[in-house]
Amino acid sequence: MRLVLLTALGVGGATLFGSLLGFVFRKVTHRLADVVMSFAAGIMLAAAVLGLILPSIEYGGKWGLMYTIPGIFVGALCLNLIDKLVPHLHKLVVPVADGNPNEALHKVILFVLAIAIHNLPEGIAAGVGFGAENTSQALLNAGGIALQNIPEGMAIIGPMLAAGVSPKRTMLAAACTGLVEVVGTLFGYFAASISAAVLPFALAFAGGTMLYVISDEMIPETHAHGAERPATYALLVGFCVMLVADVLLG
Repeated sequence: MRLVLLTALGVGGATLFGSLLGFVFRKVTHRLADVVMSFAAGIMLAAAVLGLILPSIEYGGKWGLMYTIPGIFVGALCLNLIDKLVPHLHKLVVPVADGNPNEALHKVILFVLAIAIHNLPEGIAAGVGFGAENTSQALLNAGGIALQNIPEGMAIIGPMLAAGVSPKRTMLAAACTGLVEVVGTLFGYFAASISAAVLPFALAFAGGTMLYVISDEMIPETHAHGAERPATYALLVGFCVMLVADVLLG
């Protein structure tokens, strides 16, 4: 349990660390932001497939696919439902509205809310891995999620400062998005630990939420500013980094 708690703090702390970097690198070009976020998407994609979906099939035994496939779709549908019920805006850079700072601040709040929404399933994915009792794979999975949290944390700072939010409140908002991930990690761990029977479904559910975020949010956003080609290769590099780590440490 202590290891799970430390992992939860590490995963959430990665967002906070990225936020600190965001204060240093406030003016990041769209091209660089897209490449970094695509690298993070590759990390998430590998973590979802290698650390969650394939183990779901393995732990499900003979009928593994009967748990895994529904779990993937239920995870994606749940996140889709949250997207519909909770108004939010998922953009890497939110411009300040001309002559209307309140409108810009409203957009920034929706943007930060989107980060928090998607941090929850990422945290759950990090926690569920520990329910499989494969500590090395769980730590690798959580490490990949933490790594992709850094550019997410960076993305929060610039828009909020540009909208006139004070540095203290900006940092507090970033900390709150990281706290969501801590809660998600602990929730995922306890949910997967309740019964071995639900573990295959829980792993697939977490994998489905991550696949949804990658396809619905990250890839479209990183391909929207003319950097499609470098973004694509950055995703492949991120995926391969996790693949190598899985082979060497798994």
